[in-house]
This record gives sequence, C-alpha cells and structure tokens, in this order.
Amino acid sequence: MNAICLVIDRLHVGYVGAYGNAWIGTPALDRLAAEGFAFDAAFIESPELGPLYEAYWLGRHAMGPLAADTSRSLPALLSARSVNTRLLTDDPAVAGHRLAGTFGQIIELNLPEPDAPAQTVEDTLLGRCFAQALELLDSAREPFLVWCHVGALGRAWDAPRALRLANCDAGDPEPPDTVAAPDKMLPANYDPDELLAFSQVYAAQVCVLDACLGVVRDWLTASPIGRETLLVVTSARGFPLGEHLRVGPCDGALHAELVHVPMLFRLPDGLGASDRCGTLVQPSDLAPTLSEWFGVPPEPAGMAKSLLPTFRGESDGVHDRAGILGYGTERAMVTPAWHLRQASSAELYLRPDDRWGANDVADRCPDVVEALAAKLSQYEQTMQSNQITSLEPLDPLLLVGPE
Repeated sequence: MNAICLVIDRLHVGYVGAYGNAWIGTPALDRLAAEGFAFDAAFIESPELGPLYEAYWLGRHAMGPLAADTSRSLPALLSARSVNTRLLTDDPAVAGHRLAGTFGQIIELNLPEPDAPAQTVEDTLLGRCFAQALELLDSAREPFLVWCHVGALGRAWDAPRALRLANCDAGDPEPPDTVAAPDKMLPANYDPDELLAFSQVYAAQVCVLDACLGVVRDWLTASPIGRETLLVVTSARGFPLGEHLRVGPCDGALHAELVHVPMLFRLPDGLGASDRCGTLVQPSDLAPTLSEWFGVPPEPAGMAKSLLPTFRGESDGVHDRAGILGYGTERAMVTPAWHLRQASSAELYLRPDDRWGANDVADRCPDVVEALAAKLSQYEQTMQSNQITSLEPLDPLLLVGPE
C-alpha cells in the first residue's frame, strides 16, 4: 500500500476543468477527478508555508501552538511502521521546514531558473520537476509515501509560446514572453489587456502542469506499483489573478482565489470514483487520512479528521467551519454559507454563489459579521488551547445563509 501526495503550489482552483473552468483544457486533471473523489470546498489553513506544513504533517490546525515533539509527525509515524517516506521539493522553505527531517529522505531540487519560454513542455521548469518526481517513483520501495511539493507554477512562467497563443481569441493582443511570475497590485484604472495577458500566460502554465499530471496518471495505470498507490493532488495556495486587484502573492489577503484550493483523491481500488463532496476540508485532514490509509493509528490532533469514511459513504460531513490564519493579525472563517475576512476591517461574502468574493455584504449583514467574528475568535482560542470539545455549534444562519 503506497501513497503519493502532490502539492502544486499556486494552482488557482478556477483554472481546473473539474472545478468549473471551461476556458482552457485540463484533460489530465479532469480525468483524475473522474477516476477519483473531489472535494469542492477545500480551504488552506494559512498562506504561510511554515504553519501550513505544520498542519499537513502533524494534523494540527495552523492556528494551534507548535508541537514540541516532532516524532509524532505523519512521516515519523509512518517510518516507524516501515513505510519508506521521501520528500521531494523545489522550495527551500519546505525542504528546510522543521518537520522535513522526519522524512526518511529529502530530495531538494535546485534546477536552473528559466529566462525565456521553453521549446517543449519537457523543457519547462515544471516539466523538469516532474521528470525528477517520476525518477523517484520508479525507484520507490514499497510501502512508500512520496510527498512532492512543487512551487514552480508560482515562480516561472516558461510555457512554450504555442501554448500561450492557444489561449488567445481572435483580436486579443499577443501574450508576452514574460517568464517571471508577476507579483503586483493593480491600480483601480488598470489596463484590462495587461490582466488578460497575465491570465493567458498563467493558463498556458496550467496546461503544462496538466500535461505533467498526465504522465503521472500514465505511471499509475501502467506500473504494477502504481496500481497499488493512492494519489492526492492539492495546492498549498492559489494564485490571485486580478480578482481583488492583486496579481500574484502580494499581501496574502485571505480572499477565495488564494485560500480555496483543489483537493482530489484517486484511490487504486476505484473507491469514490466520479464522486464529489461540498463539505469543508482543510490541510490538517491529510495527516489522519494518510495514517488510516497505511493502517497507522492517527495522533489525536483536535479538529482534523480522516476523509476515508467520506469516500466510503459513511460520512457526509467533515467540518462546519474552516479557520484561516493570515499574515499579521488577518484572519478568515469560512462556513457553508459565508466567507468572513477580518483585516483592517471586516469583509463578508455569500457562499457558494459569490465564488470569488465580488460583492462585500458586510454592511448589509452586520449581525452575521458580529456572529462570525465571535466564532472566529473562539475558534482561534480553541485551537491554541486544543480544547476542541469547547467549540460551540454554529447558528443556523451561519450554516445556511439568508432565505
């Protein structure tokens, strides 16, 4: 029994066909979703990789305190049960994380950054990263957990020019040959052609990613080892593309385009195939899920829950709320009906209708803002104290929204 966890940093959920995109083709991602189980409401716990990976590998919410005992991490628990654990990443922040050393092996990629569009998909930075991942899989000894964190999508936009042009309509300006991923705030009177160019080049990068994932799927179906392997595909963070005048990481504002991410599971026995669920899930749920997959008793870690019962149809709900730890004092809370962002002021968006937070209704729903702010404060205090049983249930208004 094996598992691969692919964390594709900066993958915008709105650019995946299985999540509603009809503009570009993502056949491999869509095929993986059709063969697996898709969560429609996966939200990160923090845009900072440090706290986020505490959640991934310890099953503890990012708002909680640091655990002193790193020997209770997911890779450490699996290694103790003779599971071969390997971490491959092109991001020094992940390779240098305090929990990374609990993997049996760390492979840190140090590939040269491109300075021009590649000639082929294989020559792109993403293509070279995935080639290394496939080599790692070919040499894996069962049982294994291979965790791959790929950050190239958010750094280097080196898709071949043919893919850039494929996303242009007649009359559109030709997309630029820019390679460095943008990181800028747009002015209120921004040039729409500039934003269109960013979107076209990013779309080409997603097409490169999709081609790479197609190779991974081919390995799963052709390799005897692959046919015994669980695949998880998710993202550490989205990539804002002008939804709130931000293109790229910018200030890490906790809007949906940053914090709402895809999460797909492809199980080797076909369990949950072509199924999906709108229940709220978060990165910390991966640790108990993978622990159960390998038959290892999970660590009692508060809110985190194994998702395997959902695949089996034994549970139709995981969480009724998702708290998100931002930079500085910024926080957010997502429920089935609302998305509250608390920064210098409160912003409130109706879910799931207002998917990208286009209409702030905070001034029209002050009672909801007040109630959610109180629940968010209680949530963070609960995570800090790890007294999960003290978490009060949500009022119906916070679960179902206005009638």
